[in-house]
Amino acid sequence: MKGQTLVELLVTIGLAAILLPALLVGSYASNSGRAQNEQHIQAYTMIQAMEEEMRSIREGSWSAIANDGTYYIKNAGTTWTLASGTLTANGFTQQVVIGDVYRNSSGNITTSGGTIDPSTKSITITVSWNYPYPSSSSETFYLTRYLNNYSKIDTSVTDFNVGTLIGTAVTNTNGGEVTLGNGGNADWCKPQDSLINTLTMPKQANTIMALPGEAYVGTGDGTSGVTFVNVGITQPLPPATPSASIVGTYSSSYKTNAIFSDGRYVYLATDGSAQQVLILDTSSTPYSVIGTISVPSGVGANGVYVYNNTAYVTSSNKLYTFDVTTKTGAHTTPLTSITMYFSFFSPNPLAKQVVVSNGYAFVGTANTLFGLQKFKIINNGSSLGLVGVSNFTWNQSSEGLAVNSDGTRAYIAFDKGSGFGALFPDGFFIVDTSYPDQGSWWSQFFPNFYNIIGTYNSGATDPDGMAIAASNRAILVGNGGSQQYQVIDTSNEAHPVLCGGMSFSQGIFGVSTVLQSNGYAYSYIISGESKDQFKIIEGGVGGSYSDSGTYESKTFDASAQAAFNSVYVDISQPPLTQIKMQVGVTNPVSGSCGNVPSFTYVGPNGDPTQYFTSSSSAIMAPIPIGSYGANYANPGQCYRYKLWLSTNSLTQLPVVYDVSTNYSL
Repeated sequence: MKGQTLVELLVTIGLAAILLPALLVGSYASNSGRAQNEQHIQAYTMIQAMEEEMRSIREGSWSAIANDGTYYIKNAGTTWTLASGTLTANGFTQQVVIGDVYRNSSGNITTSGGTIDPSTKSITITVSWNYPYPSSSSETFYLTRYLNNYSKIDTSVTDFNVGTLIGTAVTNTNGGEVTLGNGGNADWCKPQDSLINTLTMPKQANTIMALPGEAYVGTGDGTSGVTFVNVGITQPLPPATPSASIVGTYSSSYKTNAIFSDGRYVYLATDGSAQQVLILDTSSTPYSVIGTISVPSGVGANGVYVYNNTAYVTSSNKLYTFDVTTKTGAHTTPLTSITMYFSFFSPNPLAKQVVVSNGYAFVGTANTLFGLQKFKIINNGSSLGLVGVSNFTWNQSSEGLAVNSDGTRAYIAFDKGSGFGALFPDGFFIVDTSYPDQGSWWSQFFPNFYNIIGTYNSGATDPDGMAIAASNRAILVGNGGSQQYQVIDTSNEAHPVLCGGMSFSQGIFGVSTVLQSNGYAYSYIISGESKDQFKIIEGGVGGSYSDSGTYESKTFDASAQAAFNSVYVDISQPPLTQIKMQVGVTNPVSGSCGNVPSFTYVGPNGDPTQYFTSSSSAIMAPIPIGSYGANYANPGQCYRYKLWLSTNSLTQLPVVYDVSTNYSL
């Protein structure tokens, strides 16, 4: 019996050793699980209360939640406020994290990409605790400046047609889009149908430069008489046609070789031996010389171009620069000069046309090995450096030069030359001048040689002038042959071809083109006839597009004060093209957005001198909040946007497909 009792005792002790730990653990887990569940319940209750407190803070002032960061909520009497950091009380730590929100092109919130929405904030509330073991609960929601977010989308022909188009057009290739306009109602390739007006010059003309509404014509033959004619040109909308009249003239014994004007001051490059460039002020008549430029060699000037108060003058085989900040008086000391590269032929080499673009001076030459030469401008013309050349020539002469605005394309025409030079290519050339500069020391001896993209041969016509027109067209004029006015289709840069022309038996000595602010394009020519030498030819839809233009949307009325948050523009922006944008927000006048006299357009940070841009397929930007300029206020009720479209390519076009604006009411 005693042995049996001992065995039972041992069994009991063994069972207790096995069961008691499990019972104790189960009891503890039950107690702590209940405690943890109670903590979760308390945390949930706290989060719900904090959410309502955050809504109350937002209702009190949007600025109270506008700054990202980590905060806790504290009671301020009858209201709630935010304080930086976290709060730990009664075993719980509370925090509120405020963050930015991004929206996609449809106005929906996105976690990647998109555009920041300045009127929506992400609110993440977290309550954490350490007993009975570390844990936390969180909730994320969104607060907006106003009650709801909306999107205003322009996407169809109907949407875009109500805007204002200057040099732009609404097309229906992909359901409605904005692109560059046609530049006129006529056909560049049918100039015989578009010769719309003429004017007789007081003397045979030699050169021409045009701006919208004016043409500056150089005349003279080295004897006393008219040297310069200012032609005023009206700018009516078709079917009315422009007319031309002589506004003023200047007389001397010089021959004018080239002209440059900024709209007020006219610079005449002449064959004078003492004063090679004459500066005229055309703000009042009669015109008189107010300043002169003299080159050290005393040889006549062949070309002149003025940029940023620096005059670039070609004479003999050099390019000179002069400071013409002060227009009046004699300018006799050049800032610097540079000699044309490989100028060792006879007759003497000549630096002829000069054009300044994007920090470079481009020069067309005669009697040099390289007919086109490009120079880097340093310190506003205080120094010049050779960076590139193109076009092998012998005794040929450059007869026309144009350069696009970013300096990546040069368009140049050469005459036929004589003797051995006649074996070299002549006519019209498109040159790729976009190569990066080499080191300054190296380029003095081995400059870039720019590739000729395309060549057009003018046949029996010897070129005397060239200009680039809107709508993928160039115009070549000259003497001899059957067509002295030739229109070149440059849509395919590698293969420019003749698309139309006219015959002027007395020849044409100069051409200039303009694209007016109303979107219509013209060429002006000066012929060798005894009368009606100045002629106006309209261009247009025989090509396709203008070089630049704007689109301004119709005013959008949000019906109440709204915060305009962000804009998304779906675009196509090929190389050498650009689309840029500004926005305008303001309040109604006398209760109506239709009474707003004008909008102040702004770009990033509310700066009216900056633009929203993109190098890819979209412009995505937050719309500035605040007051800027004379008439910008966001939040506001009235909204517009403005787009600028441009191209430096004869084959590429920018396109705007959709404009989506997110706003909050």
